Amino acid sequence: MMIAFAIYFLILGLVCGSFFNVVGLRVPAKQSLIHPPSHCTSCNTRLRKRELVPLFSYLFAKGRCRHCGVSVSPLYPIGEVVTGLLFMLMFVRFGASLELLTALLLASLSIIITVSDLKYMLIPNKILAAFVPLLLISRLLHHDQPLWHYLIGALLGGGMLLLVHLVSRGQMGLGDAKLFFVCGLAIGIPHILVAMLLACLAGTIIGVALQLLHLVKRKQPIPFGLFLALGTLAAYLYGDTLIEGYLNIIT
Repeated sequence: MMIAFAIYFLILGLVCGSFFNVVGLRVPAKQSLIHPPSHCTSCNTRLRKRELVPLFSYLFAKGRCRHCGVSVSPLYPIGEVVTGLLFMLMFVRFGASLELLTALLLASLSIIITVSDLKYMLIPNKILAAFVPLLLISRLLHHDQPLWHYLIGALLGGGMLLLVHLVSRGQMGLGDAKLFFVCGLAIGIPHILVAMLLACLAGTIIGVALQLLHLVKRKQPIPFGLFLALGTLAAYLYGDTLIEGYLNIIT
């Protein structure tokens, strides 16, 4: 039964991931989520139902539009697959519990803002504002820590990056600070501190690797929302283990 439910959440994630791609691509561009219906962005041909099956439509079409032959961005299937895997992981980790609601919301937010930040280097206020009440409700329904831990986590997360934004004179986007505020609301303190360290570590390693591969130039801005999402998810899932391991090393 556990395997059946895990597969269900994998499929659910694939379907939701397809929608999250739309949200992440259309909201920053101030486009409707409904109109126009899904279409090829090159030839504007409306896609048929068989062309909207998450992941498989991309694979069967070999990554190209069936009508004009233009390559389809791999961002679409990657977003769907990662969402599916995250949903399945969250179910395996938390099972059929109230905490699963927060886990799925956090995974959903991470995918949407990553798509948006990678495409436009923008984290829209509308997306963050939509998740704040949802995460507040999920935390009211279930919390492992006192509620003030999550409030402090939000203020600390947003405050840290707001300070960086001010000191760097805007080199760190204000959207990152707002995103980390929302992340802190979900994972609380001390996990938001772990998330910050992991995000900076991931950003440094990947940033240096991209420069060495000559994929980006020195001082070229790269979207940091992805790394904040990675750090937050890792801290949320494995923060206690990481903190315990660190304390064992220093004591």
